[in-house]
Amino acid sequence: MADQYEEGIKAALQNSDLAKAAENAKKYLDESYNVRVNIGITGESGSGKSTLVNALREIKNRTEGAAKTGVNETTMVKAEYPHPKNSNIRIWDLPGIGTVNFTADKYIKEMEFEKYDFFIIVSNDRFRENDGKLAKEIQKMNKKFYFVRSKIDQNITNFNEEGFLNRIRENCIKGISFVI
Repeated sequence: MADQYEEGIKAALQNSDLAKAAENAKKYLDESYNVRVNIGITGESGSGKSTLVNALREIKNRTEGAAKTGVNETTMVKAEYPHPKNSNIRIWDLPGIGTVNFTADKYIKEMEFEKYDFFIIVSNDRFRENDGKLAKEIQKMNKKFYFVRSKIDQNITNFNEEGFLNRIRENCIKGISFVI
């Protein structure tokens, strides 16, 4: 799909036909808006995955239709949520890895990682072994991920904020680069 439009845009620009280039670009954008994208939100239980799902959907926790949040293991089955501005974007709230209900050795298969286009790995406190396992498995499947460090506000109350955030950033980068 992209190649077809890219060639059309390139040819139109080479012929100084800006109207045709713009038309091809608009067609490409219109078509790409209709592509379904599945985003898997994963990480350890209690890391803030469901809160992130709600934030991405622009709704508050505990409102109607929000992903359930709680102080105990709350997400027990994977749940699909449409993005509020584009229903082709599906945000999947996955249960937490590394609990008695979802052990790390079975997690990837049970959560059907192959069905997601990319992932957001959510972690609180520090980069952990399970974060590394998730990153490795996602990379084995030639998929991309973003790493999100959550609940920082709870950690910075007694520290120099800038220095503390730099240490957190360095720890996350070190953990990810060790895995990749």
